[in-house]
Amino acid sequence: MKKWYHDYGLQARMLLTMFLLAVVYLFFLAVILAYGGAWTNILLIFMMLILFAQFFFSDTLVLWSTGGRLVTEQEEPHLHETISRLCAIANLPKPKIAIVDSNVPNAFATGRSQGNAVVAVTTSLKQRLSQPELEAVLAHELSHVKNRDMLVITIASFLSTVAALLVRNMLFFGMGGRDDRKNGNAAIIIFIVSIIVWVLSFLLIRALSRYREFAADRGSAIITGQPSHLASALMAISGIMERVPSRDLREVEAMNAFFIIPAVSGESIMNLLSTHPSVEARIRALTEMERKMEF
Repeated sequence: MKKWYHDYGLQARMLLTMFLLAVVYLFFLAVILAYGGAWTNILLIFMMLILFAQFFFSDTLVLWSTGGRLVTEQEEPHLHETISRLCAIANLPKPKIAIVDSNVPNAFATGRSQGNAVVAVTTSLKQRLSQPELEAVLAHELSHVKNRDMLVITIASFLSTVAALLVRNMLFFGMGGRDDRKNGNAAIIIFIVSIIVWVLSFLLIRALSRYREFAADRGSAIITGQPSHLASALMAISGIMERVPSRDLREVEAMNAFFIIPAVSGESIMNLLSTHPSVEARIRALTEMERKMEF
């Protein structure tokens, strides 16, 4: 097992982002409690149940939506052996392993906990990367599992989702709370605050997501001891992605938050740039790690 070195600068940025997110959410909750009514309380409970179910069954839902299938050791002995070895280095329980039949070279991890994780790779990724590059990508996904990123992002997104739902459906909910029956001011306040919370939390969650990608890259470098292998894999994947037909990219765009590199079609590139750091920035960080030889 390798020691899990920390980047304190990166950790500080993540903590600051989560602190700001907590401040935004506390303000939102205070407004909801002060001006909300029965509908907002019901909405909070409803969303809590939905997000809990989504989180609890995340592995099944993600595999279903991507067309991934779990593979046994007999079907994919080399992949199983590689992940078993990386898990031993990272001190992780071995996850379930899945294959997604796709022309898009990518990989992702999902699952509610380290003991219930799934690591999936596409057929294209498996065919096109060298063994060291594939190991680096798998180590990146295992780092997401080790860092409990699914749990962190689910919690971080909860009230943001509630705010978005309020903005989109305020008229349906009757603009109503107990105070709204006397005047519409309370509903207008909730609506305006929801918009502000939605926008701010969206930006903060995207920033948090980018930081966690950097952290997973760092985890991969620690597990493999070779930051350059992940840098090489990122260059290879982004280069291959440019040649993948737009139709294939659009088919998997909904899963971009999970992927090691977003499957980008031209129309949505601006949105996707904000969910992950740029490949160039990630390669610069990996090159810096290689130069410092911290391992």
